[in-house]
Amino acid sequence: MSSLQDLSIGIDFGTSNTVVAVADARGNVEALTFEHGGENLKVYVTALCFWDERHGNGLKTQVEGGPWAIEQFLEGLDPHRFIQSFKTFAASATFQETRIFRDRYRFEDLLSTFLRTLVRHGGSRLDWGARNVVIGRPVQFAGYNPDDDLAMQRYRAAFGKLGADHARYVYEPVGAAFFYARALNRDSTVLVADFGGGTSDFSVMRFSRASGVLRAEPLGHSGIGIAGDAFDYRIVDHVVSPRLGKGGLYRSMGKTLSIPNHYYANFARWNQLAMMKGSGDLKELRELAKVALEPEPLEKFIDIIEYDLGFALYRAVSATKVALSNEEETKFRFKAEGVDIGATISRADFEGWIAEDVRRIAETVDEAIARSGISAADVDRVFLTGGTSFVPAIRRLFAERFGEERLASADQFESIAYGLALIGQTDDPGRWAVRDSLAAAT
Repeated sequence: MSSLQDLSIGIDFGTSNTVVAVADARGNVEALTFEHGGENLKVYVTALCFWDERHGNGLKTQVEGGPWAIEQFLEGLDPHRFIQSFKTFAASATFQETRIFRDRYRFEDLLSTFLRTLVRHGGSRLDWGARNVVIGRPVQFAGYNPDDDLAMQRYRAAFGKLGADHARYVYEPVGAAFFYARALNRDSTVLVADFGGGTSDFSVMRFSRASGVLRAEPLGHSGIGIAGDAFDYRIVDHVVSPRLGKGGLYRSMGKTLSIPNHYYANFARWNQLAMMKGSGDLKELRELAKVALEPEPLEKFIDIIEYDLGFALYRAVSATKVALSNEEETKFRFKAEGVDIGATISRADFEGWIAEDVRRIAETVDEAIARSGISAADVDRVFLTGGTSFVPAIRRLFAERFGEERLASADQFESIAYGLALIGQTDDPGRWAVRDSLAAAT
């Protein structure tokens, strides 16, 4: 049995899901499991639910994370705030804090709170005293004008609160590459494409074996804040928002004006939608509904925010996106609390909506190849990981550049966390760490 000092921990904190893996000195690696509802889950949903409970004469805020957060949210017995996709705020200088009942939470407070719920449910195997703790990070953080140093400052503050000051931070696709490389039987140059909820990251790695020991050399990296959530955004923007008043008009001071689009831009982003109830948006929308030429669509929009229907909408949109990966046409349906939206969506429609996103992802892939000093012809294998890699337009992008025969895929969520934990067992795990300015100064 391995001692704590023999173990390394890999943490893939994702926009939609978080996975923790533990590796020992012999190279055995497994995901931490969470027992919930009679199942042992390897994936911990990246979500938080806060609610108020009465204690004596006052109220006390309670919090849950992962599948327990969803369970608490769906029960809805107490006033609550449900937050998802909050990783997208990591590099945003404009996101300073959000108020949850009587308290203010910065990004690092949300992350450390989420991690505490994970530790509580993860059991004794998740111990920050392990020899090496390796945490994944995107090559490019999500959001408009992302501040990389700010994101890492917030990551370090959050993990530091739990005693992981010694943690190393490694690009997420590098973790996926280590996982994939275990199956290689010859020296290879590998492009790893990691598609998360908020970012798409690419790493080119050169793998070789000497005396049975796997050697790896990173050649180049690139990333972009476009991924699965951006594709969801297109569905919401084209199908849902127009039925909730987008493009509508209202009267003010004797003039007829367009309803501001920024409400719908926030609505179509899962991280922003989770915050709309606690911001001024809800109050402003109520005022707009009073003077709208067609108030009913706006009232439905308000109901989605007021009744916390964002998670149900997220599920409906995600299911539609998955269906379009397998079918040429599918029906979108969202029905809850009197809101009923249905539409038939073709794959051709969807691919038209995401065409610009796919083009920018393609440019980012080319950037990784260029930074590596090689050509596409020099890539032996392409490893695609993450749910968005199954979107036909994305698969086609890589098949056209590299050939279908060079593509390999993995739909298991654990690949990045497994690779990060394995990096912790290498002779020099610090070699793979990203040297951001904060780390360089310490």
